[in-house]
Amino acid sequence: MISSVTEASLAAGAVVASDEYRISRADLVRYAGASRDFNPLHWSPRIAAAAGLPGVIAHGTLILGLVTRLLTGWLGDPARLDELNFRFIRPVVVPDDGGVALALQARVSEPHPDGRVAVTVVASVEGTGTVGRGRVIVQPLPD
Repeated sequence: MISSVTEASLAAGAVVASDEYRISRADLVRYAGASRDFNPLHWSPRIAAAAGLPGVIAHGTLILGLVTRLLTGWLGDPARLDELNFRFIRPVVVPDDGGVALALQARVSEPHPDGRVAVTVVASVEGTGTVGRGRVIVQPLPD
């Protein structure tokens, strides 16, 4: 869901974009090849377990790419993203059988007098947050 850009849609608390993305192990392999990040935490259950993780995890940059995709769908132009600040609080574990659904939601936290808008992004798996302090500042929106 992506909201249209109106003054009402930019009120504090308004949800401007939300979607759910399914991430599979095959997606992790494709992403590793594209990003050249072959860290075994993203493909080896044995290495992930040895590191104390509950399973193979998605790349953080893959998650941020999905956030950017969501926001660009709302904004229409990636150049309008001024700042992206995120802190990962929980890994996104990707089971081998069917993958995982990652829910993303972007909500206006505060419009700025200069026309920029602060947006809070929440990422979650089965209702449990994976990103803390997800904050984005976007350029002025068109009239």
